[in-house]
Amino acid sequence: MPIITEFQEKFKVNEYKIYESEHWIWSLRPHQPTLGSGILSLKRECPTFSGLLREEYADLNNIIKVIEPTLKKAFNYDVINYLMLMMFDKHVHYHILPRYAEPVDFLGTTWNDKSWPAVPILAGEPLPQDKLSGFVSFIVSKITE
Repeated sequence: MPIITEFQEKFKVNEYKIYESEHWIWSLRPHQPTLGSGILSLKRECPTFSGLLREEYADLNNIIKVIEPTLKKAFNYDVINYLMLMMFDKHVHYHILPRYAEPVDFLGTTWNDKSWPAVPILAGEPLPQDKLSGFVSFIVSKITE
């Protein structure tokens, strides 16, 4: 199986897609270490950051200009962390982690950024599909506001 297919299945990129640009897909992480955590992944298979094409770098700038204001409107984060780890998943992608100094209430749940202001913790249990789909719909509604 191609690496990109394994990656997209692992993170359910297509199921939880929030926004897609010419070269990148922003999707919700199935595990939510912080409220609104996502994955930003390249649409073509590419195992190294140095393998990006000029137009993919330019488009990265474009999609980040959608991600940050959208998440700010949705959850009013304090700061965003972009983590490019690629230790297990050898495909160019970032983990997008909105960070919160104070607890945030959303859809009947209080979200605590347990490691604030230190390095974020990525572990956690996946949320039910219906809840994740609701998160996606909520975030998507903030793109056009």
